[in-house]
Amino acid sequence: MSDIDIRVIGHAGRITLTRAGALNALTHDMCLAVDAALKAWRNDARVTCIVMDADGEKAFCAGGDIAELYARGTAGDFAHGQDFWRDEYRMNARISEYPKPVVSFLQGFTMGGGVGLGCHGSHRIVGAASRIAMPEVGIGLVPDVGGSHILATAPGLLGDYLGLTGFRMGPGDAILAGFADHYIPEAQWPALISALEETGDVSALAGATIPAPDGKLPALADSITAHFASDDLEAITASLRADPGDFATATLASLSEKSPLAMAATLAILRDLRRTDGDLRAALKLEYRFTYRAQEQADFLEGIRALIIDKDKAPRWKHAGVPVPKAEVDALLAPLGPKGLTFEEEE
Repeated sequence: MSDIDIRVIGHAGRITLTRAGALNALTHDMCLAVDAALKAWRNDARVTCIVMDADGEKAFCAGGDIAELYARGTAGDFAHGQDFWRDEYRMNARISEYPKPVVSFLQGFTMGGGVGLGCHGSHRIVGAASRIAMPEVGIGLVPDVGGSHILATAPGLLGDYLGLTGFRMGPGDAILAGFADHYIPEAQWPALISALEETGDVSALAGATIPAPDGKLPALADSITAHFASDDLEAITASLRADPGDFATATLASLSEKSPLAMAATLAILRDLRRTDGDLRAALKLEYRFTYRAQEQADFLEGIRALIIDKDKAPRWKHAGVPVPKAEVDALLAPLGPKGLTFEEEE
């Protein structure tokens, strides 16, 4: 497949995304190829670790390839997206639960689907240029691909802020929030990958790790705690409106661009995961309830139109300027019955 290069080199199962011109956006076929490789290597004695990287300097993976989702969805073919998300989420779970080390080198942008691919492994490497984000509410979706699990377990209320604003984390913030493990300058990555291929020994990563540059989130933590303490979107925005400070003003401006329905559903998902101490599989199942319905019932297709297709940046969101009905959020997150997400091992 021209979009991805999958092979075994020495002791490493190697996965390289090769769509640099498209910021290595993840397609359904790429998800299936990664999942098939992981299944094949699970009991392959040659392979003692998995190494993921990507071509180009701009992005490890800037997200899922959503143009086709838009084309199919606007034509009434919702099954394409539902199948894509189901298979992608199963791949996300497989990476997280893999019995061998999974090492990902996250250069440039790692967002959305890229987080699902690169941020659930055992060793997640960032460098100075790494920028990680979950910006889904900006296109009418919830943070998915298991990203809600990372957000729900981030320190304090950082996950609420990151999930609702789509804030782009540098390396220090990504490590703080639980999206990455090791800060290693990009100049060392080729030699480290070669060593992993030669030996399969991931212990070399710890020796190459140095302290990450200071991030922005620690200085914002008190303000985030003050304004995001509620699980209710209206209460959060009211708190921000009452504060004339720079943080509140900037954050309110950011939220005003996002889908109110998606933000309210995001808060509901994070609340549920924290209340139940939900694991990654629980997060993926909750996310799938929303994404399964997103094309037909939420703001997803309108968000893609405004930001990706027409690029007018003027989405016509449901509930813009008015409270989001709790019943609508509950309906989007209601169990799917036999259509709900399952995992291969359970079938």
